[in-house]
Amino acid sequence: MGNFKFIELDIKGLYLIEPKIYGDERGYNMETYHAEAFKAAGLTMNFVQNNQSLSKKGVLRGLHYQKTHPQGKLVSVLKGEVFDVAVDLRSGSPTYGKWYGEILSYENKRMLYVPEGFAHGFYVLSEEALFSYQLTDFYHPEDEGGIIWNDPDIAVNWPIEAGTVPTISDKDNNLPEFKYNKIEFDR
Repeated sequence: MGNFKFIELDIKGLYLIEPKIYGDERGYNMETYHAEAFKAAGLTMNFVQNNQSLSKKGVLRGLHYQKTHPQGKLVSVLKGEVFDVAVDLRSGSPTYGKWYGEILSYENKRMLYVPEGFAHGFYVLSEEALFSYQLTDFYHPEDEGGIIWNDPDIAVNWPIEAGTVPTISDKDNNLPEFKYNKIEFDR
């Protein structure tokens, strides 16, 4: 069970996970999830759905959450590099409204566990990125919520080059600001 390094971040419940890589001239092998190892680290989630998305350089997705069916997410990058962001929406949390960002890439093989009660998004830094999500609840399209990516109160420091405009879906570009979201999850 020593195949992972679990790093609990400054926002309680948010974990950066570094898997142990076994590699040689043929390639590599690694575990991306092991229920007993995760449980020993205090992560007792149960995954029910796995998704992938492919995005081109400059695409920004998020910041998304589900309102009544909150999802925990174990996210990783299978190809390329992204700047991944989680925002704490748990009522009563000392870090309510705070964000954390981390570069996840095929090269560093890091994963981020984003627990229920967080908004999530990412920005693609490489020419394209293949992104993987393991989810603790099913996707319910009617339950979607979100916060605009450039919200002034949250103030995510996205690594967007000066003069560059991120590629954002109309839906994501019309999400409300944080102060207009009425969602607060129990912690």
